[in-house]
Amino acid sequence: MKQADFVSLVMPFKDKVFRLAKRLLVSREEAEDATQEILLKLWKNNNKIGDYKNVEAFSMTMTKNFCLDRLKSKQAQNLKIVHSNYTDNNASLQHQVEAKDSVDWVSKIMEDLPEQQKIIVQLRDIEEYDYEDIAKMLDMNETAIRVNLSRARKTIREKLTNTHQYGIK
Repeated sequence: MKQADFVSLVMPFKDKVFRLAKRLLVSREEAEDATQEILLKLWKNNNKIGDYKNVEAFSMTMTKNFCLDRLKSKQAQNLKIVHSNYTDNNASLQHQVEAKDSVDWVSKIMEDLPEQQKIIVQLRDIEEYDYEDIAKMLDMNETAIRVNLSRARKTIREKLTNTHQYGIK
């Protein structure tokens, strides 16, 4: 197998290998080392890669086994202590993008709501007014405000769930 063939085969799933290693090892540096080791092992055995039905699944199994062996090793005892209380307070770029996408979807869904429900959702959930204040502003009964808000939230929830399920049922 030539290097270009190997790269085209491995590149699509190398990030998955890294994410699995990071999930198991916690440390970014350890995960990078593990990913590099797995890719190196795959390259050393590139003549046998054709024997596997699914190279991606094989590499993920290799990653899992390598990481678990690494955690069992004596060198990793310090790794567990150092990273057992580590929390990353910064949201990853992927989570930020997903959150922004969800907010955009909610905005689009809100545009399709009946005018009254749209105003009530805006005042209650976004502007955070009390039911009493909204009732005064819209000259409506508080019960009617609650009912309309409940219906609007249900519609938003259903449409957002359908959007995120991508047609899977």
